[in-house]
Amino acid sequence: MCELLGMSANVPTDICFSFTGFLHRGGGTGPHRDGWGIAFYEQGGYRDFRDPHPSLHSPIARLIGEYPIKSRIVISHIRQANVGQICLANTHPFTREMWGQPWCYAHNGQLSNWSALPLTFYRPVGGTDSEHAFCWLMGELRREFPEPPVDCQALWQRLHRLCERLRGLGVFNLLLADGDYLYTYCSTKLAHITRRAPFGRASLSDAELTVNFAEHTTPDDVVSVIATEPLTDNEDWVRMRPGELLVWRDGVIEARLDAAP
Repeated sequence: MCELLGMSANVPTDICFSFTGFLHRGGGTGPHRDGWGIAFYEQGGYRDFRDPHPSLHSPIARLIGEYPIKSRIVISHIRQANVGQICLANTHPFTREMWGQPWCYAHNGQLSNWSALPLTFYRPVGGTDSEHAFCWLMGELRREFPEPPVDCQALWQRLHRLCERLRGLGVFNLLLADGDYLYTYCSTKLAHITRRAPFGRASLSDAELTVNFAEHTTPDDVVSVIATEPLTDNEDWVRMRPGELLVWRDGVIEARLDAAP
């Protein structure tokens, strides 16, 4: 299956270290050779890079690994195709506009009967179950909330119910962001780590690279990284529970919604 990488931070932060290990899984230490992408929210704007070729051999991926784009929210994805051909249109992350904001989405897993999900406002460009599910999910949110809700909790609870319905169709691990919040939903596998003072050293498990974060941070920095599998071999990552939705803002968990007992 595909793999996911996300970041939430309280200050603009580059993801070069984590992305270096992540891209090695795209054709190197992992089988995810069918494309990759990464999206950044920065200074009120949004930009992404996508490539249908293996990330390990992609000049664009090497650029991202060496170019310190600083962002508070990042979503990245490496693809192992199971539905839809290998092409740019089927490469994550996907994006749609709602309430004047770009919503970014990446999915890990495979769904059954996904084409039966009724679409309203949004239509897929490519032919994947992932993008169809994204269009359905965004349409359901927009139908219930034509305008940004005053109560964020109502939005989060609705998002969680929609994710639970998609989990009922198969494996649905999700990263979703709107520029203010990063949402992570676990169907089978997602893990996270929060780094804050006192910062220490971290060593990648997929590449020979170690960094001392104390040399690149301030005592007030908070940076959380979310990935399908832990990216470092000397830190304690926390694995999410199936059916759990975490709402991240500025590097910390603002809300946690669990599956119904």
